[in-house]
Amino acid sequence: MASSNGVSPLMPRSPSNINANMSPSRAKSLAMRKSISKPQTAPTVQPQKPPPDFDMAEQVNEEISNKYVKGKKLGEGTYAIVYKGHVRSDPHRIVAIKKFKVDPSQQREGLNVDTIREIKYLQEISHPSIVALLDVFSSKDQNINMVIEYFPNGNLEELIRDKTVSYGAADVKAWMGMLCRAIYYCHSNFILHRDIKPNNLLIAADGEVKLADFGLARSFGDPRYQMTSAVITLWYRPPELLFGARQYGGAVDIWSIGMVFAELLIRRPYAAADVANQEVLATGGGTVAQLDKICEAVGTPSEENWPGVSKLRDYFELEKKIPVRDKPFYMQMFPTAGSVGVDLLMAMLKLDPRKRVTAQGALEHEWWTVDPRPTEKEHLPKQGGGASKMAAAEAAAPGAVTDENKFKGVAKKLDFGASRK
Repeated sequence: MASSNGVSPLMPRSPSNINANMSPSRAKSLAMRKSISKPQTAPTVQPQKPPPDFDMAEQVNEEISNKYVKGKKLGEGTYAIVYKGHVRSDPHRIVAIKKFKVDPSQQREGLNVDTIREIKYLQEISHPSIVALLDVFSSKDQNINMVIEYFPNGNLEELIRDKTVSYGAADVKAWMGMLCRAIYYCHSNFILHRDIKPNNLLIAADGEVKLADFGLARSFGDPRYQMTSAVITLWYRPPELLFGARQYGGAVDIWSIGMVFAELLIRRPYAAADVANQEVLATGGGTVAQLDKICEAVGTPSEENWPGVSKLRDYFELEKKIPVRDKPFYMQMFPTAGSVGVDLLMAMLKLDPRKRVTAQGALEHEWWTVDPRPTEKEHLPKQGGGASKMAAAEAAAPGAVTDENKFKGVAKKLDFGASRK
C-alpha cells in the first residue's frame, strides 16, 4: 500500500523522491540534515593477497638496487669489480659499487668467506676513520654488490710513493691518529682487522684517511680460541704469525700499524721480503725471507727477548743473530720522527707481542702532545685522479702482497722543515 504522500516507504529517502508537494527549499533542507546526521562509512577494501610467488626479500633487494645507478668500471681484480655510481634520486651523490666475483664452480658452497666477513663487520661498526657501508644488494647474475663511500683521492700507499707529493711530520701524525683511532674502536668492539697496510687506507674527499677491506677481520676475546696464522699481508705480518701462532689478540694489528708508521717516515716498506713474485711470498720461502728482514729491522727473536717463542708451532732458529735494535739505531733510521715518536714506534714493534703497546696505550702516548700538532684533515696532502687507485685496492684479494718493484727508486721527498703547528 502506497503511503499518503504518494512515495513508497520502501524507497530510499533522497532529494529526488521526496513528496513532490513539498517545497523545493524544504526538501533540500531535510536532505541536508539527513546527510549531516548520518555518519558516512567508507567502502570496505578487501586486502589483496600477494601472488603465490611473491618474495618480500626479493622486493626489498630490488628497491635497494633501484636506489643506485651503476656507472663506468673503475677497476677489476681477482676478488671484485669496482664501479662508479650515484644515487638515483640525487645524481650529485657519488658512490662506489663493489661487485664481488663468484666462482660458478663454487656457487653451491655459498658466498666466499671473505665477502661475508667484510659485509658482516662493516654492517656492525661505524666510525669516522672506517669506510662506511651504505647498502648491500644482489644483482640479476646472483653476485653480491656492496655500496660504499667514494674515495676520489686513492689510498695512502699511492700517496707515499708519489714523487710529486711532499708531506711532513704534522701530516704523518694526522694520518697515524686516524689509523690508531680506527683500530682502538675495532679492538674495543673485539674485532681484529688483520690486514692493515697503506693500500687499505683510503683517502676521502675531505682528507680523512679511512680503514677499508675487512675481508680478513675476525672477532676475538676468548684467549683459548684458535685462529689461523695465515693472515695479514706478509710485509706487515708480525713474527708470532710467521712462527705459526694460533692464539693472539690486538697485538698483531699493532705490529702492522708500526710498519705503516715506519713506511710513512721513510717512504718505502720498512721490512719487506725481497722475493721475485707473489707465488714465492705465499710459500715457506716467503716466510723465511720475511723473518730475515725482521731480524735486520728489529732484531732476531730469541728466548732472551721473547720468552716462550721457541714453543710456537712453526718456530725455527734463525741464522741471523742480530741483537734487538736500540733507540740510537731507530733515531738514525727515523730522524724525522723525533725522540718521542721513535719511542712510540719501538713500542709498536716489540718482538714479544705481550710487551707491545695496546691501541689505547698508543693513543695515550706522549707523542700526540708534542710539536708539531697534527695537520687538520682539510689541509692534508691529496692526490688527484685517485678513483682507479681506490678501485684497485678494493678489488684486490685480502692479504695480497703488492708488487715490491713499485717502491724501487721512490724519492724520499719529506718536508719536515716546514712543520705546521
